[in-house]
Amino acid sequence: MFLLPDGTFWFQLVNFAIFFAILNVVFLRPVGEAIKKRRAYIDGVQSDYERYQHQIDTLRSDADSRRSAARRAAEETVAKARSSAEKEAQTIIETENAQAHAIVEQARATVALEVQAAKAREAELSQGLAKQLLERALGSGK
Repeated sequence: MFLLPDGTFWFQLVNFAIFFAILNVVFLRPVGEAIKKRRAYIDGVQSDYERYQHQIDTLRSDADSRRSAARRAAEETVAKARSSAEKEAQTIIETENAQAHAIVEQARATVALEVQAAKAREAELSQGLAKQLLERALGSGK
């Protein structure tokens, strides 16, 4: 009796079919479409993320290679400048040493001339000095 099909069974079955059709039109299809759109949006965002991540990796490796190249170029430039500065410093040192040597030689020549002049006048100066001492000695005795 409890499970016997009667007139209400068929009515409930039709009622369920109508309810399911309405439910499908009003709720299940729009929700299914929204889920599909959301899934497409999420897939698009994920593919964009992966593409941008790949671009970031590419740009980072490019920046690293450029930075390395710039660093090598800077090191080469510094090495060349250092070498050039050392050569210029050596040239300046050699020039200044030559000038100092010339000045020293000129001073030695001047000193040698002055020594010769002093030796040449030595007899004359000693005579004059002897006269002065004699005059003072004799002048004090008068």
